[in-house]
Amino acid sequence: MPQQSIALIEQGIAQGLHLGAQLYISRNEQVVADVAVGQSRPGVAMETGMAMAWQSAGKPLTAVAIGRLWDQGLLHLDDPVARFIPEFDVNGKESITIRHLLTHTAGIRWANFSVGDDWDRVIEAINTVRPEPRWMAGQKAGYHALTSWYVLGEIIVKLTGRDFESALRTLVLEPAGMDRTICFLSADQERENPHFSGLYNTKEGQMAEDRSTIGICSPGSSLRGPVRELGRFYEMLLRQLGTGARDSDELIRPQTIEAMTARHRVGMFDHTFKRILDWGLGFIANSHYLGGEIPYGFGDFASMRAFGHGGRQSAIAFADPEHQLVVALVFNGMPGEKEHDRRARPILSAIYEELGLAGGEKPVDGSRS
Repeated sequence: MPQQSIALIEQGIAQGLHLGAQLYISRNEQVVADVAVGQSRPGVAMETGMAMAWQSAGKPLTAVAIGRLWDQGLLHLDDPVARFIPEFDVNGKESITIRHLLTHTAGIRWANFSVGDDWDRVIEAINTVRPEPRWMAGQKAGYHALTSWYVLGEIIVKLTGRDFESALRTLVLEPAGMDRTICFLSADQERENPHFSGLYNTKEGQMAEDRSTIGICSPGSSLRGPVRELGRFYEMLLRQLGTGARDSDELIRPQTIEAMTARHRVGMFDHTFKRILDWGLGFIANSHYLGGEIPYGFGDFASMRAFGHGGRQSAIAFADPEHQLVVALVFNGMPGEKEHDRRARPILSAIYEELGLAGGEKPVDGSRS
């Protein structure tokens, strides 16, 4: 049991950064930790079976759903979006491809919709948007929090003939054994079910409940479930990487996982995060070698092959194939981007240290700030 990591989570509770957290760790598919710390809501103990908001840490599930459709020959990475969504082909977006969406290089970070708008309204708003000025798709990078992920979701809807959540369940959740993971949570469900953890803004010592993902199904931000199920997703990917060819009707092919977790965006400045970051196809590639503070990084000791994704000011989940390690960590407090990275990085580094995996060199600055 990673006692140092748990102690650091408890330290964050004492500092008012979060009420509680869930931590899941496995190595070689053997569970090392599946723990709940602190409270899910004021006065309610956190439990490992409670569903937590993963926010953007759920993006790779949408990416893998696209990967499964690629396996089936229903799409190709360099297909223009307009092949599947003809209404998208206006205002200079004809050259935007699925690859551009997955690598955050499409140049459509913003559109005229509000959180809480229904699916069709969001898709309509994105279809009519113009690319950002002086942005050539594939030549400039900037993290797309929502827009491109709705477009990927709509492609999945078009190709499967199902709503997004049921398509995701068939393509990803059921094969990965993620029985309690959901995309849509209504306000009534959230109020009436004690098995959902709250999410709180805790910046500058304030605590206010964040309900921004309640009542919507967003392929890039609203997935939630017990954190062990997010870990199970990465275990599935590592398992497939080690099996060789498999029946693609059951699980994603190893070659596809290799392609999606490889570096497709290298050395490009990210105009959202304001620094250079490497990226796969829907996955963050370990950029720790670049030094400095890496937003939503995997700690000081993750291998270069590590891949995963973070969630807004609250979550990080990744797999490290070199060590057959899976880590999923979700807090229910959002203290701001920098403060979140400063609390998560020592915890992730401590996991490697406690498992005896902290070999190798850290970046020149050696910072844990």
